[in-house]
Amino acid sequence: MSKDFYTAVKNRRSIYTIGKEKVVTEERIEQVVKQAVKHTPYAFNATSGRVVLLFDEHHDKLWNITKETLRKIVPEADFPATEDRINSFANGYGTVLFFEDQEVIEGLQKQMELYKDNFPIWSEQASGMLQFVIWTSLELEGLGVSLQHYNPLIDKGVKEKWGIPNTWKMRAQMPFGNPTAPPKEKEFSSVEERMKVFK
Repeated sequence: MSKDFYTAVKNRRSIYTIGKEKVVTEERIEQVVKQAVKHTPYAFNATSGRVVLLFDEHHDKLWNITKETLRKIVPEADFPATEDRINSFANGYGTVLFFEDQEVIEGLQKQMELYKDNFPIWSEQASGMLQFVIWTSLELEGLGVSLQHYNPLIDKGVKEKWGIPNTWKMRAQMPFGNPTAPPKEKEFSSVEERMKVFK
């Protein structure tokens, strides 16, 4: 399915109702993610972005780690709602984990001291771009996607489970699957209040 860029941007939404039906192959998803990692821009071509792609049982293990981590800190009376939310992500069949390699950032800070305070900021900006590119790309493939932030609560468990280097700092989790219901109607604040034009 081919869509123009603006249609893809418009259609990229948070989809929370997802399933395990594989509407696109794992190989295609891997290809899409690799292209995004390769071509998303970074300041000074820093390429500090790191991605881990989890499918099937690995995906399930991630959300089980998340659930059991939250079980320890969420009051028992509130936990059913939390568990339902985590289960909704586990209902998919894959998750993209986003990291930023702090070793790369620290190396650039040493090389270019004039910009050292900016490199962590630029890293976060580039990570956001990478998340957006992958999110939009997966939407184009017909997948339902959302972006979650259970870091740093789950960092230790994730690093231990998949042998993630300590220098990789987790920034987000992106569960995906086949969409099983349309997203809710989206409300927009006034663009005129958010934008100024001078001619």
